[in-house]
Amino acid sequence: MNRKLLFVCLCAITILLSSCGTSKSTLAYQSDSAPKREFRGAWIQTVGQSRYSQMNSAAMKHYISEMVRKLDEVGVNAVIFQIRPEADAFYKSDLEPWSRFLTGQQGKAPDDPEFDPLAFIIEECHKRGMELHAWLNPYRVKTNITNSLANNHIFYRYPERFVQYGNQLFFDPGLPENRTFICEVVRDIVTRYDVDAIHMDDYFYPYPIAGEPFPDDKSFMQFAASQGFSPSQRSDWRRNNVNLLIQQIKLTIAGTKPWVRFGISPFGIYRNKRNDPNGSDTNGLQNYDDLYADIKLWVEKGWIDYNLPQLYWEIGHSAADYTTLLNWWSINNFGQHLYIGQDLKRSIDRNELNTKIDQTRRLPMVHGNCYWYGYQILDNFAGVAEILKNDIHSSKSLIPAYTHMHDGKPKKVSKISNVYTEDMHFLTWEHNRDSSNPETAQKFVIYRFRDKEKIDINRAENIVDITPDNFLLLPYEGGESRCTYVVTALDAFGNESKVRKIKVKL
Repeated sequence: MNRKLLFVCLCAITILLSSCGTSKSTLAYQSDSAPKREFRGAWIQTVGQSRYSQMNSAAMKHYISEMVRKLDEVGVNAVIFQIRPEADAFYKSDLEPWSRFLTGQQGKAPDDPEFDPLAFIIEECHKRGMELHAWLNPYRVKTNITNSLANNHIFYRYPERFVQYGNQLFFDPGLPENRTFICEVVRDIVTRYDVDAIHMDDYFYPYPIAGEPFPDDKSFMQFAASQGFSPSQRSDWRRNNVNLLIQQIKLTIAGTKPWVRFGISPFGIYRNKRNDPNGSDTNGLQNYDDLYADIKLWVEKGWIDYNLPQLYWEIGHSAADYTTLLNWWSINNFGQHLYIGQDLKRSIDRNELNTKIDQTRRLPMVHGNCYWYGYQILDNFAGVAEILKNDIHSSKSLIPAYTHMHDGKPKKVSKISNVYTEDMHFLTWEHNRDSSNPETAQKFVIYRFRDKEKIDINRAENIVDITPDNFLLLPYEGGESRCTYVVTALDAFGNESKVRKIKVKL
């Protein structure tokens, strides 16, 4: 079927489903209300940030805890936190030094030797039922060539593996040993930390500098011919280098903890139509041609688990219209998990945020959004926190289930009880959670229904809480309020169990 025709048909089907009831698909939902399943992410960047280095460990714990609380309160369910901005670490690592953005000097540890920022933010997210996606920059080593590196940085052991481009320093993407090292870093993180995903953004080969070719002559001469590339195929060779890295990272994650996802947030244009008849009707820098990132291939091959293109332009932008790109990605993502990167400031300034989110919710092939940048939510820029909390995210939402990784249901909870003590009233239940088995219950969803109301767990407004705990404190409403509580279990892939319910009087 013609892709444009397919897109029109999908839109028509979505509108029809919205008028008749809830779609049976776990990834599609009604467009006229907050969906039950929706990725709602926020990027928290550390590169270029001085706020952390001005805090001691105790203050940083408080700041991170408040950050997660504020994001949770506005409906964000996934924090994408940058833990490796310059081949350094916001966590304890034997492979790379502490980040200068954490303590002010690369290699300098936090004042509290027991404090591990990554472990702490994971704990804060998980206790609220939120996900933590660990954001890594693969190749960048210095954002400014004058920056100092710690004495134990890998650069000093293998300076021949790095190249300067413009005013920055990078791992040479053409060297197999660099890919191996990056995968070692990923394996170390996934092994030691309970992250929900590994995330990378749009920085693969660096953004081109006019008139300055990327200095990879040495690695091209060393490897291109043996890998089947002619002297005229340097662009194809560079794309293959990134392809190999992405594939190796996916295999590394799958071989360590197969329930941990791998996501990419590429630049918003794959290719322009003038360069590729199947490209978007846009006119801008391109992933494929300029950053050597063949994101469509990675999605098609299953090397990544979600695609999160950064559609930061305005609706009606002359070179890169938001709606044009949204529609293009919707029909060019092979039916896999697709989330949309939203620029908060541009969208708020032009009063477009609600419209953009509504457009994503009307497309069944789009499964959520992510906000750049997260600090604007924390600062409540132009009232965006209230807009998210009271309007766009008026109900809690579950992360879309990753059924391509595991399509099943965890065992439902058992022995749900209504418990009274001297000073509290709560529900408890039992489960078969096993932290080493991702197919068992990992967290729980609690729904509430009025007396005699039909039990419908497909409606997001009925969600009371999403929690790793096997209890819920109940409110007191005068002792005459009757309702039904329903509890389900979620496995590590987001699959939901059958229900267990109980009638209570509050």
